[in-house]
Amino acid sequence: MVGLEIHQEERAGRLTLRLTGTLDNQTALLLRQSLDTLGSREVELDFTHLREFRDSAVGVLTNGLVDRKVRLRGLAGHHQRMFRYFGLSMGEASSSRAYYTPEEVLA
Repeated sequence: MVGLEIHQEERAGRLTLRLTGTLDNQTALLLRQSLDTLGSREVELDFTHLREFRDSAVGVLTNGLVDRKVRLRGLAGHHQRMFRYFGLSMGEASSSRAYYTPEEVLA
């Protein structure tokens, strides 16, 4: 089993956690614990360097992210949608749009 490494960087007052390795249920719990130790600080999670990101980790992470200020970076469209399905706002409007809008379906 390949683990997860969490690299903490602070630049210009912004805290970034760069994730490398595998994000699954177990490592997502470790990440949530790491976030809990940071208190209410605004954090950016950088998923860019993950080798593997299992869908089940999204549900585990979302419970710890919904009530905190967090930015997510480096997510593929699939994982962006998964976080939205679990109720986590991505914070900024995405340039990609759905294949259709509800209004187009009803027209």
